[in-house]
Amino acid sequence: MGRLAYVNGRYVPHGQASVHIEDRGYQFSDGVYEVVPVVDGVLVDEEPHLDRLGYSLGELKIAWPVRRPVLKLILRELMAKNNLTRGIIYFQVTRGVAPRDHKFPASVKSALVITTKRLNPPSAAMINDGVAVSTQPDIRWTRRDIKSISLLPNILAKQAAVEAKAFEAWLVEADGTVTEGSSTNAWIVKGGEVITYPKTNDILGGITRLSLLDLVKSTGIKLVERSFTLDEARTADEAFLTSSSSFVVPVTRIDGKPVGTGKPGPITQRLREIYVENVDRQIRAAK
Repeated sequence: MGRLAYVNGRYVPHGQASVHIEDRGYQFSDGVYEVVPVVDGVLVDEEPHLDRLGYSLGELKIAWPVRRPVLKLILRELMAKNNLTRGIIYFQVTRGVAPRDHKFPASVKSALVITTKRLNPPSAAMINDGVAVSTQPDIRWTRRDIKSISLLPNILAKQAAVEAKAFEAWLVEADGTVTEGSSTNAWIVKGGEVITYPKTNDILGGITRLSLLDLVKSTGIKLVERSFTLDEARTADEAFLTSSSSFVVPVTRIDGKPVGTGKPGPITQRLREIYVENVDRQIRAAK
């Protein structure tokens, strides 16, 4: 059996999966999504991801397509059908199918699409040598806390990073403040302090970010949630990024120039270790 997708109540071959042309996600980007990492067949940080899905749906006044326990069952069924043990599971909820009109339709059922993808963990080179980021103007809307499927500014920034031979783009406001990456959260280490942008409408509250915040507090390392500038990042002792797909990855170059020593720093390495240990605990608890 080939790879399957879930589309509005049916498991269908991935290559044949489709939505109606008047799905409001297709017409208006009127929807939200989540991406959950899967390690050893276990959904990592599943509950916080579902919490965030509920928050995003609530902010856009979109109804849950199915009850939360049912969604959890569907996720596991699709993972089993696709034999997914390492990778990601993507699920997207849109307002549904209705004749094209800007205002909310009076009566429509939310649409649910789920796919899986096998992914390898970050390479040894990424962890041992770190990655490069380029910087791009932050041109997104002001409700970045909602995990909206409208990602065009993020895509443009990521493509610019690729063309600059960088792994990621860090987004910078007009005043020089670094908010986050195009698909990651941004962190720096300066004077022994771990610094990351506070959770506001200016950033998407990453679930790996959220978990790492709690873990940092247990280490005795000083944590500061505040904005930081691009100049601060360029002169930081260390820098790193977090995401559901790559966990914690050192950043060793910004716009072609080294950060600190140009190698992954000890605090970054320690934080990756404790996050991986946290994932291992979740796997053991689920087995």
